[in-house]
Amino acid sequence: MAMSYKELGFVNTRKMFDKAVDGGFAVPAYNFNNMEQIQAIVTACLETQSPVILQVSKGARDYADQTLLQYMGKGAVEMMKRMAEKKGLGPIPITLHLDHGDTYELCVSCVETGFSSIMIDGSSLKYEENVALTRKVVEYCHKFDVTVEGELGVLAGIEDDVKAEKHTYTRPEEVQDFVKKTGVDSLAISIGTSHGAYKFKKGQKAEIRLDILHEIEKRLPRFPIVLHGSSSVPPEIVAVINKYGGKMEDTAGIPEAQLREAARSAVCKINIDSDGRLAMTAKIREVFANKPGEFDPRKYLGPARDALKELFMRKNRDVLGSAGHAPEIIAAK
Repeated sequence: MAMSYKELGFVNTRKMFDKAVDGGFAVPAYNFNNMEQIQAIVTACLETQSPVILQVSKGARDYADQTLLQYMGKGAVEMMKRMAEKKGLGPIPITLHLDHGDTYELCVSCVETGFSSIMIDGSSLKYEENVALTRKVVEYCHKFDVTVEGELGVLAGIEDDVKAEKHTYTRPEEVQDFVKKTGVDSLAISIGTSHGAYKFKKGQKAEIRLDILHEIEKRLPRFPIVLHGSSSVPPEIVAVINKYGGKMEDTAGIPEAQLREAARSAVCKINIDSDGRLAMTAKIREVFANKPGEFDPRKYLGPARDALKELFMRKNRDVLGSAGHAPEIIAAK
């Protein structure tokens, strides 16, 4: 391998999820594409003493170049260490995770460039094909102590290259067989969350199927469950976007109270991407509207970074419950 995740300073998800199951919290999984996003994520999680999963989608990897991402990831770990020392805080565990990997070759490439966690998404395949692909990825990744997330069920919505018109809920009767046959370390399920900022149709009740989650929890006790598409799409942020020239109508997200309930249950990892995009877009639009002559990227990306940090700090404290749990994960053997 070119460079292992341990050389880069990352950790896999085993200790994180073990503590999350017992502690009634979910580890935040935040997507990033550029420097400002990674600064906001690391700073927010360090200051709240939360573990964090840095997520890279296939689209982000293409956008930023895989070599650059590797060094951005390593830089994130070094930045965290320097900031921790400066602020008198303890270090936090950081995982570098491939989000929605769709081929065996992509997963291998990410392991070779220092990823410590891999998601192989075979949910669009027939069940046995999903099992076969997932098992193949698991067998490779476990040779290098890299943890693997699989997926059962299909989420509606759009995120980068992942597109689906409607939900296919996870069938609880399949989860035990899938986990046994594949050997995955965690399982992403479909219970009504969805990708993007338009998760529910106009007039539709914004609600996820917690009953399916609880049935899966009974069948897989203490097994780490993952929720994708879990942005809440805060209306106050959307309002700012629209106030300053945006046009986002009929947006809808997952109620934060439902996410908190899920995090107290078997859900150990919650993915949030759209909320971050919205927060940055709102702040950038506000800066441009109030200062139309501004052209220095630092003057609009800086405030956008700060808005993102504040959003993620609140998510860690009030929604995911992950704030304050980094020390116990670091100390765990």
